Amino acid sequence: MGQAVKGGVTLQQGFRPAERLMDLVNAVRADPDLSREALAELLARHGESPDDLTEREFSGRDADDLRAAAARLAAILTESDTDRAAHAINALLAECGARPHLSRHGEHPWHLHIDRGEEAGWAEWFLASSALALAQVLTEYGRAPWGECAAARCGTLYLGTGPGSARRYCSTACASRERVAAHRRRKRAGG
Repeated sequence: MGQAVKGGVTLQQGFRPAERLMDLVNAVRADPDLSREALAELLARHGESPDDLTEREFSGRDADDLRAAAARLAAILTESDTDRAAHAINALLAECGARPHLSRHGEHPWHLHIDRGEEAGWAEWFLASSALALAQVLTEYGRAPWGECAAARCGTLYLGTGPGSARRYCSTACASRERVAAHRRRKRAGG
């Protein structure tokens, strides 16, 4: 992610809500009881203002709701059928009842926002912005380019939006481990 520094503050060059979604959902899947502080740190890494992440502005209840929202989104991210994924995203967008608009706040550039305004809670904001991000990715690629790593004992969710064919693994390390394991199995079976 591109960054610039202004007045000693690191600024994000645009928001990447799909990456934020993947990071948050994977973190919650790895630790369903992920602390409020860890969630706040993750959100800060994705450009959320420290002022918005104080215990008063991002409470323990907000963290509970955000973890539940992440679990809901994980169900879409494990859906490999594009039609079912699209219907689930549409249902989530309809449930959120939010309209997209361009927003610019703080030192951030203009970006697409979708929420119900200042009264929206963290979970509602996360569900709406993540559904919009997934809708954008799905329409750009014409398929659901996300999934759960096919490597044994991994389960990390990935966003396969890079060049080339559809991904099956979250990383080159998992892909290599699986290829080596398959090679060893073939070698043992063959002799």
